[in-house]
Amino acid sequence: MTVKSKHVRIKGIKDGLVFLLDDKCPFEDLLSELRFKLEHSHQNILTGPIVHVDVKLGSRPVSEEEKDAVLDILRGQGNLLIRSVEALEDPSVVDSDALYMVSGMVRSGQVLHHQGNLLLLGDVNPGGTVTCSGDIYILGALRGMAHAGVEGNEEAIIAASLLSPTQLRIADIISRPPDEWETRESSMEFAYLTNGAMQIDKIHNMVKLRQGLNVFKGV
Repeated sequence: MTVKSKHVRIKGIKDGLVFLLDDKCPFEDLLSELRFKLEHSHQNILTGPIVHVDVKLGSRPVSEEEKDAVLDILRGQGNLLIRSVEALEDPSVVDSDALYMVSGMVRSGQVLHHQGNLLLLGDVNPGGTVTCSGDIYILGALRGMAHAGVEGNEEAIIAASLLSPTQLRIADIISRPPDEWETRESSMEFAYLTNGAMQIDKIHNMVKLRQGLNVFKGV
């Protein structure tokens, strides 16, 4: 089987790969070529250590199902860690409260970014960074840097099973954690903003916080 390579371009950058996907071709043709390239012509990039991947779908409007179809092909390769996806989404199916799930470890020098809310199943090591336009939830230890609400969303939160960061940031507010971080109680906590200052609380109190915000807005 021969697939003409015209719909999928793979570009190497300093800290990973960028997948540039044609936004004019039929979607099924795009999926077929992506699958073919990963299975046949680009095996050399799939046999090494973890590679961070940015996916650019151009100006093609895509549904969550279509985006998942692309990501499922990429996730099928064990060493590709999806860092970001750029696409026009179908406004009829976009859920602003949806969680995008990623599994793996963010090591020193690595940056994991996502547009929306992110759930990371794994640790963030010292020197590692997670950034997100929405909330960040880490089922693991946060020992690096986390920045939620990067586009100015002051209602975003950062939660982790073990909150021991080098720095927390929500919107434009930066908190450099105190020396007591390492001696904190080992239970899931979250960081949030109130009156322009960062606060830390137990995760079970997050529901009360979100309910309070909705009442304030008149929701």
